[in-house]
Amino acid sequence: MTHNILLALIGFAFVSSVTPGPNNMMLLASGANFGLRRTLPHMFGISIGHSFMVFLVGIGLVTIFDRFPVAHLVLKVLSVVYLLWLAWKIANAGEPKARDTARPFSFLQAAAFQWVNPKAWYMALTAVTVYAPGQTLGAVLVVALVFACTNLPSITLWVVLGREMRRFLHSPARLRAFNWTMAALLVATLLPILRH
Repeated sequence: MTHNILLALIGFAFVSSVTPGPNNMMLLASGANFGLRRTLPHMFGISIGHSFMVFLVGIGLVTIFDRFPVAHLVLKVLSVVYLLWLAWKIANAGEPKARDTARPFSFLQAAAFQWVNPKAWYMALTAVTVYAPGQTLGAVLVVALVFACTNLPSITLWVVLGREMRRFLHSPARLRAFNWTMAALLVATLLPILRH
């Protein structure tokens, strides 16, 4: 991989990781509801889970969709249903007093979520196709490592933003309005996949 391709890959990984999508909407809500420390497992689950997904896509997982086109439809349906369920959970998150009993995503939940996250699939497929042509093991490893290194700092910004919003969200009415807004934005991330 040349220096220019590596820089382009880093740029793609950063931009695709930092822009709004299901992961970042959930992290913003988690930062507001639980703070940075309690959201750390969720963050590491996303970063490590997505990098592992990129690696598996790069070494040949994508051929399943070529051989079995119905797998793409199944993934789309699962993604829509799961994201709608998550939006409902976010919209109905507990009052400030209930934060102690509520739980943010665990590491494994966040890692598993990548497999039904349409943006995560787009990022993985694009990165492997564009930046690891020929899909050699070395190139695929570089792509996965670049995502591992750029994703965590990118998504941390969303959690910190959510945590800072907690000062404004101290009243139950404001927290409810925020959670419903986050749920609506999460549902809005479905629009691109519903069009295809």
